[in-house]
Amino acid sequence: MTSLSDLSPIPLFTAQDSAFMQRALILAQQGGALGEVPVGAVLVLDGQIIGEGYNQPILSCDPTAHAEVVAIRQAATALQNYRLENTTLYVTLEPCTMCVGALVHARIGQVVFAATEPKSGSLVSARKLFETGYYNHVFVFEGGLLADEASKMLSDFFRGRREAKKVLPV
Repeated sequence: MTSLSDLSPIPLFTAQDSAFMQRALILAQQGGALGEVPVGAVLVLDGQIIGEGYNQPILSCDPTAHAEVVAIRQAATALQNYRLENTTLYVTLEPCTMCVGALVHARIGQVVFAATEPKSGSLVSARKLFETGYYNHVFVFEGGLLADEASKMLSDFFRGRREAKKVLPV
């Protein structure tokens, strides 16, 4: 069985990693302010942001408009290439199965995520997709960068939703 540490050679996060994750947190906050689940993503090549996004399936009427997919689409358009080799994705929440599939098809080089997602995370939580051995491309990944901040943002968002439901007349 492969563990997270076996797949990931990213032992420590750098100041640059933290800066890119901070940008992803800002994007998540923007999405949350619009009523979307607050997840943000930044895609980087050679130290430059080439794509970014926040969750927007409600706003765009597109169930595939997760932050990761929005960032991938923006980067692919910017580079005029559907292959995004040697890139790093910074995302505030562990990717779901759909997003892992998109990251594999785009040939992302590595993923750094903040918080784990126990219900639908597909790297280390609910599903450990790379342990199946079925993929023709595997990226390295590491979680935990600014996890407390990302987790708090998500908890606050869902707490606010629950509280709003309580005050609505029945």
